[in-house]
Parts: sequence; C-alpha cells; structure tokens
Amino acid sequence: MTSSLIRGRPRRGRSHISVRVVHALVGGLVGVVWLVLPGMTVDGGNAVAGGADRPVAGAVGQGEDEGDGGTSAVDFVMPVVALVAAGVLAGYGFVRRRRRARDRTTPGGAPVQAAEPAAGELDERAQASLVAADDWVRVSAEELGFVAGRFGAGDAEHVEPFARVLADARAELAVAFRMRWQYEGGVPEEAAARRHALAGIVGRCEEAGRLLDGQAAAFDQVRGLEEGLGGGLGHALVVAEGRFRELTWRTSGAGTVLGELGERYGPSATAALAGHVEQAKDRLVFATTQLNHSRQAADLGDNGRAAGRLRGAEGAIAQAAAFIDGIERHAGELARAAGMVPAALTGGEVEIAGAREARRWVRSPYADIPPGELRARVAHADLVLAGVREELTSGRPYDPLDVLRRIVRGVAPVTAGRAGVIPVAAVVCARSAVTGADDVVATHRAAVGGEARTRLAEARRLLAPPAPAPAGRGPRAELADLVSADTLAQQAHELAEQDIRLHGHPADVPGHDITGRTGALLGGILLPSMPDKPAGGPPPSFGGPRSHDRRPAPTDA
Repeated sequence: MTSSLIRGRPRRGRSHISVRVVHALVGGLVGVVWLVLPGMTVDGGNAVAGGADRPVAGAVGQGEDEGDGGTSAVDFVMPVVALVAAGVLAGYGFVRRRRRARDRTTPGGAPVQAAEPAAGELDERAQASLVAADDWVRVSAEELGFVAGRFGAGDAEHVEPFARVLADARAELAVAFRMRWQYEGGVPEEAAARRHALAGIVGRCEEAGRLLDGQAAAFDQVRGLEEGLGGGLGHALVVAEGRFRELTWRTSGAGTVLGELGERYGPSATAALAGHVEQAKDRLVFATTQLNHSRQAADLGDNGRAAGRLRGAEGAIAQAAAFIDGIERHAGELARAAGMVPAALTGGEVEIAGAREARRWVRSPYADIPPGELRARVAHADLVLAGVREELTSGRPYDPLDVLRRIVRGVAPVTAGRAGVIPVAAVVCARSAVTGADDVVATHRAAVGGEARTRLAEARRLLAPPAPAPAGRGPRAELADLVSADTLAQQAHELAEQDIRLHGHPADVPGHDITGRTGALLGGILLPSMPDKPAGGPPPSFGGPRSHDRRPAPTDA
C-alpha cells in the first residue's frame, strides 16, 4: 500500500475535497427542485394531487394569480439565488484549495522554493556532519580500546560486536569523505546533482552515528561502570591507572629521544614533533586529576560521577599516548628512511637510465608520454638526484624523510617499475605523513575542521592496500597514488595546524594551568563549553549524536 505522503497528498485532504463536491451537488439539486416544483404544483384550471373533492393548498390561491400566468415571482427568484450561492461556495472552496496547495511546505505539497536551504548552507551542514561523525568514530575507538584492555585477547567475544559496528561506521564515514573529496573536485557538475551529493554526505554521517547509537546501551552493559568498584568501574580504573603509569615513564624517555633526534638530523626532521612532550605531560596532569576524582566518587558510591571522571581520564591518556607514540614512531621512520636513501638513489638512477633508452625499445613503457615531455621529466629527475647527492656529501645533518621524499617525487614521473625500492620508499614517506597528520587531528579534535579531515581521509584511502589493478593501471599509476597520498597528508597536516592557530586556546578557566583542562578542551576530551558549564561540558563516550554525551560529568576541577 502506498503511503499518502508518497502519493503527494495527505489522506485528510481527499476527504475535504469530497465534502466540497457533495456540497456543490446538493446545492445544485436544491436549485433544480425549486425550478421543477412550481410546474408540479400549477395546473391550467384544476387542482392536482388532491382530487376534486379535496383540493390542495396550491389551488386555493389559483384565482389570485391568474393575472400573471399562474406562477409567483418568488418561485423563480429563490432557485436562482440557490444556484448562485452553490456556485459561489464551490468556487471559493476551489480557490482556497489551490492557494493552500501552492503555499504548502510539508511533504504532501509542492515545496516553496524559498524554503529550500541555500547551497552554502548545505555545504556548511555537510562539513559539520563530517567533523561530528569523525569525532564519534574516534572517541568510540578510544573507549573500545580500554574495554579491550580490560578483557584481553582471550575474551574477545565481549569486544567483537562493537568492533564490527565501529568498522561499519568507519565504512560509512569513508564513503562520506570520498563523496566530499569528489565534490570539492567538481564532481558532479550539475547544480541539482551537487545538492544531492551534499545531502548524501549528511545521510552517510547520520547513518554512521545511528550505527554507534544502536550499540551504546549494550556497550554500557559490557563496561559495567555503574556497578561500582566491585564491578566494571573497578576493573576500568585498574586498566586506566596502569596505562597512566606506563605513559608517565615513557614520557620522561621521550624527551631524551627527541633531543637525540635533533642532534642527529636536520631541523626539519623534528619540526612536526615540537611540543609533543609538553602536551603529553599536560594531558597526563588532567588524567591524574580525573583518576583521583573518580576514585573518590566511587568510594562515596557516586558511580555516575565516577564513570564521567574516568572517561575524561581515559581520553587524556589516549591523547598522551598519541603524542609519545608519535615521537617513538617518527624516530623509527627517520632511521629507516636514512637507511633507504642510498638504495633509493641507485634505484632512481636505474629508472632515469631506462627512460633515456626507451626510444630504442620495441615496446616502450613510456609510449603514452610524448618524447619531448619524457626528456623534460628525465632532466628534472637528474637535477633532483644531483641536489640530493650534494646535500649528502656536504656533511651537514639532513632530514632523511625529506630527502627520500624528494627522490621519490623526482623519479616517479619516469619510473617504469624496474627498481622496487622506489615504491617502497614512497610507502614509507606516505605512511609517515598520514600517521603524523592523523595524530594532529586526534589530539586537537575541537579545533580541526572538515577540510583537513577530508584530505587526510583521501590520503588514507590512497595508501590502503590496493585492490586488484584494473586494466591499464601499471606500476607508474600505483606509484602516483602513493605520491598523492603523501602530498594530501602533508596538506592535511598544514591545514590542521592552521585551524589550531585560528582556534586559539579555549577560554581561560580558573585553575586550568594546574589541572590541564585547557588542553582537554582543545583535544575534545571535554565537549565544548556551555552557558551553564563555562569550564567545559562532559567527556564524550562511545556512541553517536544521541548517546556520545550520555554520561554528564561535573566540570569543577
């Protein structure tokens, strides 16, 4: 059965139309009766219907009306009046119905053009939806990590349903980001199709939130934070405090590692890590305050308050880990890149030599490149490698990732897949750029907007293990994807840093230098400030738009 809204007209509207039609018919019928009735009651000289012995009332006044043909003027005026009244009523109903249909903005009538949101408004809504959905997924993943730490690998059945729904939400979000990237590239071109694409982005984000909302209640049951210290809350505090102690020890060592990297490599090698140790300490200060308050609340039996404090501590611990992991990971990436630079130089020279000799081949892999353009590419690659050799022989500290990136980008336009070291070097550079940009977004969620996140998502997609290559795609096309992933991730990092500078620090709150609350607000560990909570809202939790703030926590330090 088709819904009345889908048919385009409310069901009650049809009954109103039927009533109006009946009114018109009844009015017309009354008019006809008034016209016919005088002819039935007038006879040329005799009474009707009553017999000769008992004349009817119409015959009594017969002699009085003989002068004007036996009928009264009233008998003609009244039917005409009735017909005119019926026509006026029917016309008024028709005009009113047309006016109501024209002005209607609900789903059953034609929408008013002015009621449709402008393209700019739709664009802003799509951007906001992407940022919100990305935060829901990130927060849910962080909290799920603490649950997995509680149960361990041997008890994965408790975590598996939530890991599956999180993967589904990530897939919806990835499609939304892909649609956004294509939209920014001008696809589709038609105005109506572009509006539809924006609506599709919003719909995908809403579906990701709906999936997470659907499992929020079950997730709370598995966590069992309302059970107090004797149940899930006690286990969760033990896990969080253990990670806190581990990070405290690693943070002191991370400062030493960062100092050694600055002495060994060029300034640009550690520029992206500036302030990581200080920010990690700031998050740990906030975490220790929240853990202490959670223990105190749990001892008093205030499990709701304790759960909120615990979630805030877990968010701070997760971000502190991102800062410290980033330093340790980057140290490994720099060491690996330094070891690959000589091999990448040799591989680049092999690719350049092969491109020079391509004209002698019967089947050249460069057949799709005009000879003049190929010569220009070879000349550019030669200049890049010459510059790298000069930097390496100068004896000055250098940035191995930057050098490796220059080799890859210089040689990629002439590569034909001869030397496997170039694609491997491209993966190292792209992965380093993607993880670095992701750390910035994860630790500054409240400030980073949709543009940086969209480029990061596209870079992540290009870096993912490739599907079976379609016809016409060879090593050069796959290498181009890796180079694009590296470039987009660097752009995402720069855009995120711009957003952070424009956002600035959250509004100062009493005691924020002591408790680390400013960093918690910037990192999205606490939801944005509200009029009744100027120091920040509650910590977010696993779930979507209806459930991510379901555990309000006090905001006093």
